[in-house]
Amino acid sequence: MISSIPNLLTLSRILVIPALIGTFWLDAPLSNWLALGLFVAAGITDFFDGYVARALGVQSKLGQFLDPVADKLLVAAALFMLAAKGPLKEVHLIAGIIILCREMLVSGLREVLADIKVSLPVSRLAKWKTAVQIIAIAFLLAGNAASQFYALEIGIVGLWIAAMLTLYTGYDYLRAGLRHLTGPRPP
Repeated sequence: MISSIPNLLTLSRILVIPALIGTFWLDAPLSNWLALGLFVAAGITDFFDGYVARALGVQSKLGQFLDPVADKLLVAAALFMLAAKGPLKEVHLIAGIIILCREMLVSGLREVLADIKVSLPVSRLAKWKTAVQIIAIAFLLAGNAASQFYALEIGIVGLWIAAMLTLYTGYDYLRAGLRHLTGPRPP
């Protein structure tokens, strides 16, 4: 039973997505604070699922699969809703699209590389990118409810910084992956 705790934490991140989406139909500022709370709670589970798995020595293939999927689903859902009903409009949509395209590219690349038994580990800069991206989305979710803290402005700037880091890390992963895909095949 203890061995399933990390996977349950990861699954909770996926299960919170419908509630997060639902908050966008509530009236502000309640909607902002609930969305932010759910997003932060999901972010906390992202830290603890890996930590608990390593501490208990119960890392699993299911957890290795679910963790990045849960992260991508949560970020994609938040970005889609921020675009549909929130502050992510006009030119700022480009930052969100860059982030989502890179996530799909790297996921596809990892899948193909796994077929040839090549691992593409997460780089330190990619971890920083993820942190900036999560913080930016949190500020955007707080939005006008936290206008005294310039939440929208900080969120937009943070999202663009994340998009630039996304381009760089995406290129870095692609370059590393292509070496394995275009070079001579081992016998």
